[in-house]
Amino acid sequence: MRKGMPSQPASESLDAETLFRRHAQFVASFVARLGFRGQDVDDIVQDVFLVAHRRGGYAPGPARPTTWLAEIAVRTAMSHRRTSKRTSLLPEAETAERMAATDARPDARAQSREALGLAWKALDHLDLERRSVFILYELEGESCDAIAAAMGIPTGTVYSRLHNARKEFLQAYQRLAADRRSLEGRSS
Repeated sequence: MRKGMPSQPASESLDAETLFRRHAQFVASFVARLGFRGQDVDDIVQDVFLVAHRRGGYAPGPARPTTWLAEIAVRTAMSHRRTSKRTSLLPEAETAERMAATDARPDARAQSREALGLAWKALDHLDLERRSVFILYELEGESCDAIAAAMGIPTGTVYSRLHNARKEFLQAYQRLAADRRSLEGRSS
């Protein structure tokens, strides 16, 4: 079990309205971390809770409500991506600005913004299935068992996707950083 995570999933059933009140912000944040923005986030969040409503809400099981909603969000986002004509999934500049460190030194803020921008671009290189596992595990602190239960896949598949996602993320990040350094070297 990851540090700071509850050891048991929620033991109460939750209807779609209660799920929305308690977890809409989580779903919106998760969808944004998947790389969507603006109206796309709103559309996907709405669709996630429509699916939750059609499924009769959350029933206690091996996954927590947030992990269960994340599984629905991944499937909804994949469908949305297939039908959407928009190609850029990177967050807007002001989103990256807000997420960057609030260090008082301008050079440190600029470096933080740059690193965050590279991380977002590196995440965009991952397919949604790997990206969702990476985000749920690394950023949301979910266990591999909980992710597997929510997504209805074997735990070994979660470990495999996480391993591959980490490897691809690191390679993409390093490649993007090297490209940036190369461009900076040419402009000097």
